[in-house]
Formats: sequence, structure tokens, C-alpha cells
Amino acid sequence: MIKLKGKQKSIGVFDSGFGGINILRGIVRELPEYNYLYLGDTARTPYGTRSREIVYEFTKQAIDFMFANGCELVILACNTASSDALRKLQQEYLPKRYPGKKILGVLVPATEAAVDSTRNRRVGIIATEGTVKSNAFVDELIKLDSGIKVFQNACPLLVPIVEAGEQNSKAAKLILEAYIKPLKKKNVDTLILGCTHYGILERRIKEAAGSNITIVSEAIVVPRKLKLYFARHPEIESVIGKKRSIRFYTTDLTDKFTTLGSKFFGRAVKAEKITL
Repeated sequence: MIKLKGKQKSIGVFDSGFGGINILRGIVRELPEYNYLYLGDTARTPYGTRSREIVYEFTKQAIDFMFANGCELVILACNTASSDALRKLQQEYLPKRYPGKKILGVLVPATEAAVDSTRNRRVGIIATEGTVKSNAFVDELIKLDSGIKVFQNACPLLVPIVEAGEQNSKAAKLILEAYIKPLKKKNVDTLILGCTHYGILERRIKEAAGSNITIVSEAIVVPRKLKLYFARHPEIESVIGKKRSIRFYTTDLTDKFTTLGSKFFGRAVKAEKITL
């Protein structure tokens, strides 16, 4: 495992691409004092069409790198990784390999927010094929409210649109309308954006969904939940460095990562290429 120089005790945020930078931006806004390490596995994105076994292996390699380079806590900002790999990593891999370290996902904060938001108990989800197939969101929602009705739609074209920087195109508008229309017909009043990339499309999604549907964005709910988590776990919070440093790593450094990553983060992003 590659260990880089100058590692600092940090909060790690991992995604298969750069969609998770949107969540990192929200976390830094809510909790600016900490050190952060972001890793995007852009060489192997998207994860949403891959098998559960491959997603687990890729995610395990990512957290190995992040723990080796100072992370005390890693947030899987990739919904596919959260649905396909998180539980196994938490229950089997961490206790043996990294006792004392923590990995958190993004599904539970989003489902809790959706249950709090819905009035008619009809919740829609847009996500990658892998996340929809896993039924992870459905399972978590039903745990919270056994009477809730959940409707999912896989949206395989949205991640490539975001990764190509085409989120403001006419094609993106038409594709979003086609994906959301079936959920509107189901009379959902709450819609979970079940992929970190979709936060980049939030304004367009709101336009397609209409004013009667509440949008649950992980970039908003995850930072709030992390703040509460630290309040409950001071033993974790206290060991994380507070020098406000932010490091970015990617497995395929391209101009697109730098340009779009900077746009999504709201300020310049300078990343270093690594191999997992």
C-alpha cells in the first residue's frame, strides 16, 4: 500500500468519481476546522454497473489507501459502495484490519431525512443500476417505517452526463424528465438523490420534479448527520487534525477532474494521481 509523505489525521471522503466532491463541499462548509482527504477512483468509474464483488474489492483498496494515509474516519460518498460494500467492511474487514477506525455510508442519513420529510409516505429514489438492484435504500426506509411505499428508478445515463460536464445541456434536461416522470406518476412527494453525482444536477432535478416533491440531497443531510455523529463520539472527533487542510487524490488525473472538481467544490482543486 502506497503511503504518502506528510500524512495527517483526517476525515476521508471516497467516491468512484468526483461527484463526492459535492458532499465534501457540504461537509467542509458545516465542519471547516478539520483536515480532509478526498479520493476519487476516476480510472474505474462508474461503479454502478459493476458486480457487488468488484465494488467491494475496489472499495476495500480505497479505504486501505485512505487509512494508510492518515484517515481516522472514512465516508463512502459513493452510494453503490455504501449499498454493496459498507456492511461487509464494517462487520468483517475493519475489526480484523483496522480496529478503532470507522467507515460511514450515506444511505442512512438520506433515508432518515426522507422519512422525516414525506407526508403521504410515498418516496421515490433515483440511483445507479447497482444501487437500485441492491434494494439498499428500500430496506433502510422500511426499517424506519414499515408502511412506507418506495419506488425506484435506475438512471444509468446520469453519471456519464455529469462526468462529461454536460449537466446543463438540453439532453440532460430531457433525460432527467424521462427518468423522473414514472416516479411522478406514482405520486411520490419525496425524492432521494441516490447517487453523489446527482447533487450536481439538483437544480435540474427540482425543475423536472416540480414544486410538490421534496428533494433529499446527501450533500445537505450528510454534513448535518456527521456533526451529530461527532457530538456522540468525542473519542473519534478528538483525534482528527484541525489544521483545515484538504488533500485531493484521484486514480486518473485529467483536466476534466481538475476543471469540474473545482467547479463542484466551489474553489480550485489540485489533485495528485495515485494507484490503488
